[in-house]
Amino acid sequence: MFLTHLSLKNYRNYESQTLEFMNNVNIILGENAQGKTNMMEAIYVLAMAKSHRTTNDKELIRWNEDYAKIEGKAVKKHGALSLELIISKKGKKAKCNHIEQQRLSQYVGHLNVVMFAPEDLNLVKGSPQVRRRFIDMEIGQVSPVYIHDLSQYQKLLQQRNHYLKMMQTRERQDETILDILTEQLIPLAAKITLKRHEFLFLLEKWAAPIHHEISRGLEQLQIQYESSIDVSEKVELSRIIEAYSEKFATIKEREIQRGMTLAGPHRDDISFIVNGKNVQIFGSQGQQRTTALSIKLAEIELIFSELGDYPILLLDDVLSELDDYRQTHLLDTIRRKVQTFVTTTSIDGIKHDIIKEAAIYKVHSGSITAPSCH
Repeated sequence: MFLTHLSLKNYRNYESQTLEFMNNVNIILGENAQGKTNMMEAIYVLAMAKSHRTTNDKELIRWNEDYAKIEGKAVKKHGALSLELIISKKGKKAKCNHIEQQRLSQYVGHLNVVMFAPEDLNLVKGSPQVRRRFIDMEIGQVSPVYIHDLSQYQKLLQQRNHYLKMMQTRERQDETILDILTEQLIPLAAKITLKRHEFLFLLEKWAAPIHHEISRGLEQLQIQYESSIDVSEKVELSRIIEAYSEKFATIKEREIQRGMTLAGPHRDDISFIVNGKNVQIFGSQGQQRTTALSIKLAEIELIFSELGDYPILLLDDVLSELDDYRQTHLLDTIRRKVQTFVTTTSIDGIKHDIIKEAAIYKVHSGSITAPSCH
């Protein structure tokens, strides 16, 4: 999969910008606060219909403008792809091959990206919310139905929490409505939980050997899904539905007292275990970084194994965060296999001859000049 063309209009600090990409490696070079990360984010938003940096879409629109527009053309295994995303104060409009998509879940997944930025090093040591967001975004790329189920779940969860809050303050007393909301929530919670289990099983399959290699054979990585229900014995939909039914029956009174939903995928977490110990708690910074890098490289292989096409890799200011050994391992792995975009303030920091093959774009004040080959 290759992105061949990107066009931005009123996006962040870009008034109007059109770029053509040819090379496997495209380096976006410039000082800080000039628009390097904004361009990377635009590619990510074009693929995912949401930003990895903010949940407020209005921030993506250039100051004093009504809308932002991102257009892209890509070449995939099965032919050419044209994408367009318009972000306005009213919402988002997405087109795929010039046909408007009724739902964003139908749009996401056409262009696949893996983003690796300094904040991804927080994947291991950050909050459970960071890990849940990561897993939701990644599954969404290979399974559009997951995005739909997740959005339905979040809407129902909101209604259920609202009703529990009213029961807590005694504005409402009718448990029948709560039971109906619980009944509707359980199958969605179960589908999400099952999909996450399956995804993490595959991710571990790819990440464990990569981690073993980066750690020079010294470390074994395991990934565990920390669910609010126990389904360790048999991970199948009917068993998960049963476990949730039992769980909600048990915690019903406590939920009414607390005024919130106390079980479900919105409270789950992921543990990364290296040599039997939780890396988040007991791992060194080096181990945490190796784990994050292994996960990102595993994502690339997982997407390829599921879709038969390599995703586009976005390395946003992350090479300077990795030591030479990890940096070399990363660049060796992706070389001539994955179209890669790299942002950096200096190419001196890249200790790899991949630089000879790169197209180098220069960014200054929201304007990017055409590439020079190094």
